[in-house]
Amino acid sequence: MSCLGNIIWLIFGGFLASLGYILGGLAMMLTIIGIPFGIQSIKLGVANLAPFGKRVVERENAWSPLTIIFNILWIIFFGWEITLVHLFSGILLTLTIIGIPFAKQHFKLIPLALLPFGRDLV
Repeated sequence: MSCLGNIIWLIFGGFLASLGYILGGLAMMLTIIGIPFGIQSIKLGVANLAPFGKRVVERENAWSPLTIIFNILWIIFFGWEITLVHLFSGILLTLTIIGIPFAKQHFKLIPLALLPFGRDLV
């Protein structure tokens, strides 16, 4: 079932969203300061390619001081907008019965979009 969900996800916007994340990440990586943020954006793009059958997990360094600083900077500059897009998309998708599984995937991606440093989708 997750394979079918991922295929439908890709057809109806997942591929374009992933492409946006990856291109944005590559643009961030043009500066040395932006490299860690670009890597996280690319990680979000790859996670957005196939979210069905995966879950968000915390790594053991999720609450290290450097990770916290990077997550705060991420929230200020990028994270809150991405989180609002996933939240809004999830709410819209819950209005139809067919969209509920896809809304769950958007809601699952919210923690990863808000605090990507120290978290992975496995």
